Amino acid sequence: MDTRAGTIRAVAAEGLGTAGLLAAVVGSGIMGARLSGGNVAIALLANSLATGGALVVLIATLAPLSGAHFNPAVTAVQAWCGQLRWPVAFAYVAAQILGGIAGVVIAHAMFGEPLLALSHHARAGAAQMFSEGVATFGLLLLILGSERRPAEAVGAFVGLYIMAAYWFTSSTSFANPAATFARALTDTFTGISPASIPGFLFGQAAGGIGAVLVSGWLWPRK
Repeated sequence: MDTRAGTIRAVAAEGLGTAGLLAAVVGSGIMGARLSGGNVAIALLANSLATGGALVVLIATLAPLSGAHFNPAVTAVQAWCGQLRWPVAFAYVAAQILGGIAGVVIAHAMFGEPLLALSHHARAGAAQMFSEGVATFGLLLLILGSERRPAEAVGAFVGLYIMAAYWFTSSTSFANPAATFARALTDTFTGISPASIPGFLFGQAAGGIGAVLVSGWLWPRK
């Protein structure tokens, strides 16, 4: 962004978009769990469809303002590749984390849950850590490989990828540090226990680094 006002709007868009994303993730998880009659597959299907759909809409709407990252991993990679100034990147990340927490509060309020509650849903083990690495690698490789495509197309690609990755990863594809922190504050279907966060962050960081290295080889940058 060239102006201070534009930067402020971009940071606000990142917070708003991340809040919308987490409200969709947590809210659809609660609704799916309540309506599925204990069938976890149906709850996960509802959760994945709502999340993918929300991503498509949020990216198409807010990409002209901020690039629609909604994810500190995406922001860090964009800054690393020189497409975003680091001070702006840090502001994006702060907005994403706060927006994610706000999204959880909004979802809980809509469904009459306690506004914040630490999750007891353990998501531990090497398989889930590796899954987060795979999920984040795929997401960032998709984004880096689609830089010249319209935002609407990228939004559709991201939404479809996340929808699919809910099912082909054992971690259900968080692939997002802000979402990981926020989902530790919901003791519902989509939650993650605080003790499981470090493993997820490690997997996400490894996947992000791998995506940058592979994308630089596939699509050399000047």
